[in-house]
Amino acid sequence: MNRRAFCKQLSAAAALAANTRAFGFPATGPTDNAVKNRAPLTPNTFDPLPLGAIRPAGWLRAQLQIQGNGLGGHLDETWADVGPNSGWLGGTGESWERGPYYLDGLVPLAYQLDDARLKAKAQKYIDWTLNNQQPNGMIGPRSNDDWWPRMVILKALTQYQEATGDSRVIPFMQRYFSYQISQLSTRPLRDWGKFRWHDEVLSVLWLYNRTGDPKLIELAKLLHQQGYDWQAEFANFQYTHRITREFIKLDEHKGLSDTALATHGVNNAMALKASPVWSLLSGNNTDRNALMHQLAELDRYHGLPNGIFSADEHLAGPNPSQGTELCTVVEMMYSLEVALAVMGTPILGDRLERLAYNCLPGTFTDDMWAHQYNQQPNQVQCSLNHKPWTTDGPESNLFGLEPNFGCCAANFHQGWPKLTANLWMASSDDGIAALVYAPSEVQATIRSTPVRITEQTEYPFRDKIRIAVHAEKALNFPLQLRIPAWAKDAGIRVNGQSQPSPPAGTFAKIERTWKQGDTVELTLPLEARANKGFNNSIAFERGPLVFSYPIGEDWLKLRDRGMTADWQVYPTTQWNYAVKTDEIKATELPVAEGPFTLKASPVKLEVKARKLPAWVAEDGVANPVPQSPVTCDQPEETVTLVPYAAAKLRITAFPELKI
Repeated sequence: MNRRAFCKQLSAAAALAANTRAFGFPATGPTDNAVKNRAPLTPNTFDPLPLGAIRPAGWLRAQLQIQGNGLGGHLDETWADVGPNSGWLGGTGESWERGPYYLDGLVPLAYQLDDARLKAKAQKYIDWTLNNQQPNGMIGPRSNDDWWPRMVILKALTQYQEATGDSRVIPFMQRYFSYQISQLSTRPLRDWGKFRWHDEVLSVLWLYNRTGDPKLIELAKLLHQQGYDWQAEFANFQYTHRITREFIKLDEHKGLSDTALATHGVNNAMALKASPVWSLLSGNNTDRNALMHQLAELDRYHGLPNGIFSADEHLAGPNPSQGTELCTVVEMMYSLEVALAVMGTPILGDRLERLAYNCLPGTFTDDMWAHQYNQQPNQVQCSLNHKPWTTDGPESNLFGLEPNFGCCAANFHQGWPKLTANLWMASSDDGIAALVYAPSEVQATIRSTPVRITEQTEYPFRDKIRIAVHAEKALNFPLQLRIPAWAKDAGIRVNGQSQPSPPAGTFAKIERTWKQGDTVELTLPLEARANKGFNNSIAFERGPLVFSYPIGEDWLKLRDRGMTADWQVYPTTQWNYAVKTDEIKATELPVAEGPFTLKASPVKLEVKARKLPAWVAEDGVANPVPQSPVTCDQPEETVTLVPYAAAKLRITAFPELKI
């Protein structure tokens, strides 16, 4: 090494050291303890447990394994955007959001399954990112300086650090945040980063809670100051109609005008966490609760019967033939997981389950080797049609590798793993809480004592949940159980002894001295019900599951795409039914692996119906549901409904027959 090179390297090392001193605190290692908010942050109601503390079991583990065996575990082998030439591996390929998106789901999937193959895949991205930080602290590929993809890679790194305790992560983040705070005055947030600022604030506060450096609070406030004011938008919500290309001037601004970004579905899904996250710094209950108003406005003007709002790709109104982007589903799930931790509002858990057990699996093939960009509650054909999308293209509801746009191919991976990571959380009263129900096992340190809790259940297909507590010694702590708002007459038994019936829509708290092997049995009665929606249409539900009429399917391969393929799906049966709601019969079948598939549906509903010939499809899209009630002289039939996710062609919102 010549003298000039030596001095250059020495200067770079000094710069890194200076940045480390600016944010210089020791790294933490892997632990099963939840990290609570430091002052001056407002305490969470519930604190997430670190990645790896919760492991899936039963049907949930099988679902994660399907993802690992499908695109989730092989995308880098068949899609160049996250393949060996990715900019996030030092290559000259895609260098923006897709590598970070993929890693954000791959890391939790790998560690929840404890899968060496998947861990090795993730490690390549992790090592390149950590080992190639620039001397000034900037991270990622040098081909762009956009703040947005760095926000995503930070989320992946925080999860990885929790799972492994890798000592490189915290100094790496310290150097980057030191660099960013020095740059934001001259290079402020723009477009995607401006509208998604809250996702970075989460990583900034994650680091603050581990280091206590006050400069991180300054950075969080600066991100908020430069970010879009979502709370103000929804205080006087103007986007109450179906958005069009002309309205957002898509051809002029390429989708990057403030109007386009404010009406973008994924941005709105991510923004549901903005007010709760900011409330941690403001301490203001108005900020804390603004989320509920956001949800109410989205439901009122764009709500769909599957539990999400329309966004294909911009807000699209309440017609159930409109669609929702897959990225919107997984980002809304993550926002609700964050908000549930901050606010502790039980109904957010209800909403999260509705998305996870309907919208998420409803947009994949059974083997998770193909997905849709847009899914529709009333989806009668998946083919190359321009209708009904607001701003998307004709491939939008195909099943494939990257239909319409590739963001969802990279981003869908976070859905199941992050749900798993947030099934349980530590409670502010030094206990533990079950926020979402699925078969799982959690290991945590409660009041300085290691505790293992197992949850055996076939929920959401069955009404029984059995929780067993395994502690090293007798230990007093509170266990909180979310009682859904729909669960009337829920029952709790502790070691076989009945407890007072908990009110629906609350958290039931059981505080006692727990002994090895104590059990709690929770019963959430799953009564079928009919709800009204757009044009007084009817949607059927049972617990968190939404039900659909399954249309016969003819799958036609459009083209091969490496290890997978793109598919069109055409109807083989009629679908235009109007229904009665006076009789709903539920039938339970065995719960097997792949419970979200048509061939293995564990529960079905039967209702009375008549065909409605006037209700037709145009260009492969079902016309809006006729205004109910309707009359019809066709013969009465008994039709069978299956869980929403099982039917890839389906009717979910029906006109109601006049009695």
